[in-house]
Amino acid sequence: MATSKEAPAKSRSSFWSPLTILLFVLFSVWLAAFFIPSGLYERDASGSPVPGTYRTVESPLTFGDRLGELALAPVNGLYGVLDPATGLVGPFNRGSLFGSAAVFLFILAIGGFMTVVFSTGALDLGIHHLAYRFRNRGPLLIVLLSMLFGLLGSVMFWSDETLGIYALMIPLMVALGYDRMVAVAVVTVTPFAGRLGSTINPFVIGIGADKAGISIGDGLGLRILLFIAVMGATIAYILWYARRVRRDPALSIVGLSEADRALAAADAKAPAPLSGQHKIIIALVAFTFALLTFSIVPWGAIIGNSKVDPYTYETIASPFAWELGWWLPELTALFCVMAIVVGVVARMDESELSKAFIRGVVDFTGPAFLVVVARAISVIMTNTQTIDTVLHSMEGLLGSASALIFTALTFLISLPLAFLIGGGAAGTALVMPVLAPLGDFAGVDRALVLTTWSAAGGWMALILPINAILIAGLALAKVGYGEYLRFMAPLMGALLVISLAALLLGAVV
Repeated sequence: MATSKEAPAKSRSSFWSPLTILLFVLFSVWLAAFFIPSGLYERDASGSPVPGTYRTVESPLTFGDRLGELALAPVNGLYGVLDPATGLVGPFNRGSLFGSAAVFLFILAIGGFMTVVFSTGALDLGIHHLAYRFRNRGPLLIVLLSMLFGLLGSVMFWSDETLGIYALMIPLMVALGYDRMVAVAVVTVTPFAGRLGSTINPFVIGIGADKAGISIGDGLGLRILLFIAVMGATIAYILWYARRVRRDPALSIVGLSEADRALAAADAKAPAPLSGQHKIIIALVAFTFALLTFSIVPWGAIIGNSKVDPYTYETIASPFAWELGWWLPELTALFCVMAIVVGVVARMDESELSKAFIRGVVDFTGPAFLVVVARAISVIMTNTQTIDTVLHSMEGLLGSASALIFTALTFLISLPLAFLIGGGAAGTALVMPVLAPLGDFAGVDRALVLTTWSAAGGWMALILPINAILIAGLALAKVGYGEYLRFMAPLMGALLVISLAALLLGAVV
């Protein structure tokens, strides 16, 4: 596309690298654990903390143990195992996997698959065709993709799956005259914005509703309103930034490299025709991501398929017979298998296919390692037994507030809590059994308490430096965290106002 102005590539941000940020946070949390008393709640049959039962306990770790925990934290972040008897995480324990080995391998498999695909040349040509077709309708493409990803974030916590899309979206957005930040905004920001406005997200709303003793449909009207407002503001901001960059590339926060500018001119001429082999490979890529999406959606929980538990006589969500119920292990296998299928269709020999796959694995190792370090921070909190102490402090602050003050305080206090223990499924399972009953004393509906916690966790996830998927995505897009914060600052302010306004409206109504 033609433009009268060209921007030189900007120098890299002087802000710390993602790995440095994570290591700094890891050390800070480890240091803070010396000053936070260890404590525990009593647990019910499901393992949830029982409000009012908190007690301080002697720290399970000596100073020497703490030094060992700091050194082993990344190892435990990869394959640490949670011992159900002691509640501690270690590499030689017996129990459930606490580390992020599944996510680590999933990212590597994505790297191998996408590198094999790009080695065929089919996807490059396909992106050229798409960019040429939308050369004058880039905003329409941004809106459609943002709405899709935002909806996925709202209903199914779409996050890990976005990492595989960067290899598609970066060349597409640059070819349309935008920059890498626009790709990050569409691929990562919109799903997390949708997560802020979670509607029937089973990993937050579903688990939270169960722990709060309410239905997943309770409070749905307010959550839909919040979702619409949040996505409207997010898409409007992305379009505003994208329009500025296309009109004047000098206004790009991340700048345009020589390769980016060359790619941006790709749609100035019509692309070469797609061969039959190219079309088959592109169809295989589309099939892979469609199957990924279909296989992980809990259709029974979303659509409302239910049955009565014969032991508890409670109504529970029941999966349909055709649901696959896949998660990261199956998705990792999917990308590995499809890499071989694409290689066979492209008539790549064994050596060429192997080298392309390994090259992709190597390229994606850095982002995958960031996920491991981010998980290591949770290991420190778990092994020092300080998570329940943080929960107890929240219980004390909210105990005697009015409805409006309770809602506002819940949102504000949930921000640092989401930083420490995460606002996802695990954090929600810990927080809601304590937080939901407190709402009863303030006259706040438990559904509003859940929506407040979900919104705070979603807002925090947009900029959280220990959000592994965010940091990994920025690494894949080659966008600095400091540059990302500059881009997000105005949007974060707007989303904070929108969220608080919607939640306070819910408290009043």
